[in-house]
Parts: sequence; structure tokens; C-alpha cells
Amino acid sequence: MGESGCGKTSVALALLGLHNAKQTGATGEMMFRGQNLLALDERAFRKIRGAKIAMISQEPSAALCPVRRAGAQIADVLYSHTKRGWKSCRAEAGRWLERLGLEPTNRLFDAYPHQLSGGQLQRVALAQALICKPELLIADEPTAALDARSQAQFIELMRRLRAELRISILLISHTPAIQASLADRIVVMRAGRIVEEGGFEQMFRKPSDPYTRAMLCARAGAMADEPSFSRAEEYVSR
Repeated sequence: MGESGCGKTSVALALLGLHNAKQTGATGEMMFRGQNLLALDERAFRKIRGAKIAMISQEPSAALCPVRRAGAQIADVLYSHTKRGWKSCRAEAGRWLERLGLEPTNRLFDAYPHQLSGGQLQRVALAQALICKPELLIADEPTAALDARSQAQFIELMRRLRAELRISILLISHTPAIQASLADRIVVMRAGRIVEEGGFEQMFRKPSDPYTRAMLCARAGAMADEPSFSRAEEYVSR
């Protein structure tokens, strides 16, 4: 959580080895399963990126090729990280479309990105990210481009998948209502640094840093206009 430009997305890209090393300095350690991600070369990263750590962004169209069909682009990810044949990967991609509520599956499988709505595009991107069953999903403002109804539906879908797949989610958002629906822990960033972190209840009830308090106060009033998320409503009522 943090204002625009504070470094949230830069951290996410560094976790995947996708940050611009000439413009963004990443030092220290980023430990994942006993490995320091910052010490890996590109060849090693390819075995992790998409298979163990995956990412969805606020602009799903940026992750999709405009001249390839949606279903094939989901199958591509599985085909790249496993030894399964193309036919098997296509079948699995179809199952993921159905699992994420994209029906009729056959028509959407063969659709091009420009033929899909924003909500459908985000679910296709989510299917790409989850088809290899990663251990960590990075969600960078995943609902920013969606309307209120689609936001609520997408967040509920992520909550269900988190429980079913038993995965961790690193959610990047400046919207308390979104965080209230998914977050167990909150990390607040400012100017490239972490200023405060803690459990959800602790941070929303008694933030200790003045910057965190100011940001939550500024956002609290707007939460009443957000999609109906139960934990957000509880916060507003307090």
C-alpha cells in the first residue's frame, strides 16, 4: 500500500527479475524458497517466473498478444513450463476458462483480446498466471480498470482461488476497501521504503506512523462508495 510512485510495482517487478536494472537499483536479498532472487541469472529466473511466481497487472491487455487467441495464450504458459503436449495444454486452458467463469468456454477460448471485455481480459490474465499453480501470485492493482460490480466479483473470485489453491497473494493497491477483502498483513511504502507493516486489524485500527494514518483517513470516506466488501464496511463503521 502506498501513493503512486512510491515503489510498489518496482518491488513486484524485481521479484520477477523484470525491473530495469539501469533505472532501478535492487540490492540486498529477496528470499523465496531458500533462494535469493536478486542473485539469479535470467536462465534461472525463467524456471521460476510463471511457474512458481506469477503476476497480473491492472492492464491485462499488456500481458496478451493482440493477434493470438485467448485460450492459446493461456495454454502457452503451461506448455513452456511443463513437458505436456500442446493438446493437453489446450484442454487444461479450457478447464481454467470454465473454472474462472468464462463461458461459453469454446467461444471465449477462440476469441482475440479485442473481442473481450475488461473483466474477461482480467480473468484470462488470471488463468495465465494460475495455470501452472504458482506458490505466489503478485496482483498489481488488479481491479483498477474494472467497474464496481466487476471489481467485487473479481475480488471474490481471488478469495475463493486463494483458499482452493492454497497460494499466497502479494496484493498491490492504494484502495483500503480492496485490501480489506483480501489482506492478512499490510505493508505501507513511501518514497521507496517501508514505513510500517503489521497485521490487518492492527494497521487499520491503530496505525502508528503519521503517513499511514493520513493515508487511511484520506481513503476512509471513499470506502463507502466502493463495492460491498464486508471487512471494509466494518472499518467504515468504526
